[in-house]
Amino acid sequence: MRRDVAKAFDLAVLGLGYVGLPLVTEASKSGLRVLGVDVDSRKVQRLLEADSYVEGVSNEDLTSALGGGFLPTVDSSQLANAEAAIICVPTPLKDQVPDLTAVMEAGEAVGKYLEPGQLVILQSTSYPGTTQDMLQPVLERLSGLKAGRDFFLAFAPERIDPGNPSWNLRNTPKLVAGIDAASTERATELLGKICDEIVTLPGPREAEMAKLLENTYRHVNIALMNEMAVFCRELGIDVWEVIRGASTKPFGFQAFYPGPGVGGHCIPVDPNYLSFRVGQLGYPFRFVELAKEINARMPAYVVSRIMELLNQRDRPVKGSKVVLLGVAYKPGVADIRETPALPISRKLLDMGAELYFADPHVPEFSVDRHPIGKIEDSDLLAVDADIFVVITAHESLDLTGLADNGHLILDTRGVMSGTNAERL
Repeated sequence: MRRDVAKAFDLAVLGLGYVGLPLVTEASKSGLRVLGVDVDSRKVQRLLEADSYVEGVSNEDLTSALGGGFLPTVDSSQLANAEAAIICVPTPLKDQVPDLTAVMEAGEAVGKYLEPGQLVILQSTSYPGTTQDMLQPVLERLSGLKAGRDFFLAFAPERIDPGNPSWNLRNTPKLVAGIDAASTERATELLGKICDEIVTLPGPREAEMAKLLENTYRHVNIALMNEMAVFCRELGIDVWEVIRGASTKPFGFQAFYPGPGVGGHCIPVDPNYLSFRVGQLGYPFRFVELAKEINARMPAYVVSRIMELLNQRDRPVKGSKVVLLGVAYKPGVADIRETPALPISRKLLDMGAELYFADPHVPEFSVDRHPIGKIEDSDLLAVDADIFVVITAHESLDLTGLADNGHLILDTRGVMSGTNAERL
């Protein structure tokens, strides 16, 4: 396979969001020359000004990357100047069906300027077959080149865990699978400069399935714990103590925990991709469908528990002051994508609650364009609320102080104790 003369950029990253931008900065730290392409001109302008909009990527990181040759642009014709193109665009659900529009548009942009010897890597999460059955034909049709003969093609899924202090893009093992041995080798060569450990798989379908399995595994086990939480309470059993006891077994058990629902960019979304693909074969993926049903009903269960606790104090939900503690989908981040705080808030507002939130990471929170009043951390202990509800237990929230002050609290995360704090 002929390789062109050396190009201006070692790689181009398409999609400069939660996945693409950390890749840009980490690649830049590795000494690679990076081109960043995004359709949003406002994002590109902010990046040119070293103004980060992604948690975990600092302005200092961007300043350093820009100084190292990072060029953000909306001009996809620049892709011809890169040795490799890595697609990191969103793959959301639309009416619970995978929406690969952004992947196909990125593929078209790459295909128009693809040259012999270039490497294309898909990182966006999707169902098995996307790389070879959907992306590859687009690349070949628009470029007139043949994958495996004229250019290299691989899948290497993202494994971003925002806010995780231990595991990051560099030290998390990276799955890589090319459409042939040469593509795997080229992708490994590039990504090995950015990630400490590369794990190769036989082909893109195995890598695509592995990514979905990781998050479906979590989704199903969280659903198991959520269902156990509901019926353990009916049996008068403390589910948190049950999990603590089971966790002492040194083999055959991994602890998962119940909560108010699932959120973020992976757990509520990825299993739907797997379920959709299995459905195309004519089978229902019953484990995933049941897990979706269980996890989706948890926000309503939380609201029912709020109603019950208020009733015990002769208070209706209507007119009660309810404060949600933590509205991000997980501790330590500002990300509110798919947060269970949203359906919980919607139900409480529909019932007439006077709703507020406290979250040190989230500056604003609204429900269907209805802004929710924010309580600052410094004012939290002085707030006279009918009930506080722990949705996300940020470390900086003074939950102990609230419990010590005798406030009524529903703890959906099992982090509190005391007579006034009832756990899910």
